[in-house]
Amino acid sequence: MKKRFKSLYKVLPMVLLGIGMTSCELDETVYSSIFTDNFYQTGPDAEKGLIAAYSAMSGLYGGPAALLVPDYSADQVYPRAVVGRNTLTLFTVEPTYTTQRSAGRTFESPQQIWASSYSGIENANWIILKVPDATMDETRKKQIIGEAYYLRAFYHWMLTKNFGDVPIKTEPSTSELKAYVGKSPKADVYKQIYSDLDQALAAGLPSYPSVEKGRPTKEAVNALYAKAALYNEDWAKALEKADAVLNSGKYQLMTNVLDVFDYQTEDAARKENIWAYEVDPISPGNSHQLVGLTGPSGSGGVEYARTSFGSMFAYQAFYNSFNAADKRRQLLATSYINKAGNTVPQKDITPITTEGVLIRKFRDPESTTGTIVNIPILRLADVYLIAAEAEARLNGGTAKAYGYINVIRSRAGLPNLAAGLSKDAFIDAVIQERSWEFFAEGDRWYDLTRTDRFLTVIPKATNSVYPTRPVQAKNKYFPIPQDEVNANPELQQNPDWQ
Repeated sequence: MKKRFKSLYKVLPMVLLGIGMTSCELDETVYSSIFTDNFYQTGPDAEKGLIAAYSAMSGLYGGPAALLVPDYSADQVYPRAVVGRNTLTLFTVEPTYTTQRSAGRTFESPQQIWASSYSGIENANWIILKVPDATMDETRKKQIIGEAYYLRAFYHWMLTKNFGDVPIKTEPSTSELKAYVGKSPKADVYKQIYSDLDQALAAGLPSYPSVEKGRPTKEAVNALYAKAALYNEDWAKALEKADAVLNSGKYQLMTNVLDVFDYQTEDAARKENIWAYEVDPISPGNSHQLVGLTGPSGSGGVEYARTSFGSMFAYQAFYNSFNAADKRRQLLATSYINKAGNTVPQKDITPITTEGVLIRKFRDPESTTGTIVNIPILRLADVYLIAAEAEARLNGGTAKAYGYINVIRSRAGLPNLAAGLSKDAFIDAVIQERSWEFFAEGDRWYDLTRTDRFLTVIPKATNSVYPTRPVQAKNKYFPIPQDEVNANPELQQNPDWQ
C-alpha cells in the first residue's frame, strides 16, 4: 500500500496569508492559535506537521491545476470547452477568475496554484520554526526539516514560474506583520529557492530506493535544483546539479518508455520517476482527474478508465509532429476499442471534432474509487534534457550535449540527433525533444514562456475547436488572484494585469 498524506488542516488551525479566502475586512487581528504554539514537541507531532506541508500537493495535483493550467495554455493538448476550461486556451482569464469560480472550477485554475502553494509554504514554515526544539530522534528531525525546506522551495518555484514576482514567505504568520508580505523580484525568489535546496541537501535525506513513496530523495533535491536553475538561466548551476543526479547512479531510465506510464509497472518505474504525486486506489485517498479527463466520453474505452468523460485531447498537429518510429507517439491514439470490442475510428472519438487524439499517459482501467497512476513531477529523462540544454547554453552542441539528448532519443526509438548543429539549432532541438517527452505533464507552457517562444508558437496551435489563440505578452504570467490583492495591503497586482 502506498503512503498516503492526509490533510491535517482541520487538526492544525494555522493563520494563513489570506490564502484561497475572500475577505471584506482588512483590519482583522492575525494571531497564532495556542494549539499550534504547543504543537511540534515530539516526533509524532513533527511527522504530522510534515504531512500537513505535503497536503498542499493534493490541491496542486488533485484538480490538477498544476497540469491543467499550463497544459491548456500550451500547444500540445486542449480541453473540451466546458466549465471555464477554455479561458486558459483562449487566454481570457482575468484577475478575479470569475469564470472558474462561477463554474465551480477554481481547483483547475491559477488561483488554486496560488492558494495551495502558500498553504504548503505556511505549513513548511511552522516545521522549520518549531521542529528544531522537538524532543525526538536527531537524525529524523534533521530529515523532517530538510523535507520542509525542499517543499518550501518547490512551492516558491511553482509560484514564480506562474506569477513572476511573488511574496517570499519564510516565517509562519504569527502576527499581522508576518502575514502581510509584499512581492519580491523573481531573482530574489530564486535566491530563496537555492538557499532552501542547499538546506535540504545538508539534511541527510536518503537516496533511492531507501525512501518512502512520495518523499524526496537527495537526488530529487538536486533534480529540482537543476530545473529551477535552468528556469533561472543559471546554466552552470543547472548542469552541475543535473550531473550530480546522473552521476549518482541511483536512477535509471526505463528500457521501454511506455512502461513509465503503465499502472502495472508503476513501482518498477520509480527508478526513473524521481518524485511524483502519489495516489491511492482507495477511499479516502489521494486521486486526480486526469484519468477521467483523458479517457473517451461516456466511459467508452475499457483500457482507459472505468469512468471517463472525453474532456482533454491532443492537437492533431502535435500528433503529426512525431516521427512514426517514435515510441512516445504510442502514448497518443487516434482510435480506441469500445466495450463491445469494436474499434472506434478517429472521427467518432469526440463530437467536438473529427480530429480528436486521445492521451494514453494516465490510463487506469481498474480503479473504481480513485486512480492508480501517479503524476510524475521530476523524471530522470528531464534531468538528461536539462543537462543537454545547460551544456549547450554554455558551450554549444558539444559531444557531451549530444550524449545527453541522444540517450533520450535512443530510448524513444529514434536515431541520434543530426551532428554539427549550431548552438541555437541544438537548443531548439532540445526544446522540441522536451515537447515530445513531457507532453500532458504540465511542462511545455513553461518551456515556451521561459524562452519567450509562446508569442510565436501559440498562435499556430489551432484546430477546428480553437481556430484562433489570441495570446498576448501579458499572458507570460498569470494575474495574481484579486482576492489576495484585496486581502493583503502589501501585495500589488502584476503590472500587465492592473
